[in-house]
Amino acid sequence: MSNTPPEFPKIEPHNVQIPSGQSFKEWIESRTARYETRTVDWNALKFQADFDPKYKRAQMRYIGTGGSGVTSDPNVVPADHFTFSTMVLPAGCEGPLHIHYDAEEVFFILKGKKIRLFFEHKGEEVETVLTERDVISVPPGVYRGLRNEGVEEALMCVMIGNPKPVIPTYPESHPISKIKRPEN
Repeated sequence: MSNTPPEFPKIEPHNVQIPSGQSFKEWIESRTARYETRTVDWNALKFQADFDPKYKRAQMRYIGTGGSGVTSDPNVVPADHFTFSTMVLPAGCEGPLHIHYDAEEVFFILKGKKIRLFFEHKGEEVETVLTERDVISVPPGVYRGLRNEGVEEALMCVMIGNPKPVIPTYPESHPISKIKRPEN
């Protein structure tokens, strides 16, 4: 892996493209997602919870639709470079081992005392436990999953480094890999 930082375009103020027909103020407001207008979506990954209640979790989308498989949400700020959402993870529940081939995924724990993250790469397994205000960045191509081993509901920020990430896949040996994902 190269240590050379990626090249990002330099956007000078005179190159900023405000959408036609919008004032600067309207454009900034269109890029703002307020908590009061968000909804907690328990259906985004419901097909997993229907298979086994331990997979129950919810997504609240802010920027883009994330990697849950939800293809559109008119209430989000359009994603240009990444997605940002919050995830509610009830006590005892987990997000199953999965992989993103096309994006780094970041988990920042806002609320939760014992969130166990587990990883697998080429047969090697690693675990770590995060608590409030801890963060982890998971590179693309590494299987990851998480479980709330605390006694209270956990809340975390989830960022995916791709504005339209490919829907994640699960290890062939995992029971979730056999479930047909509903069309959104």
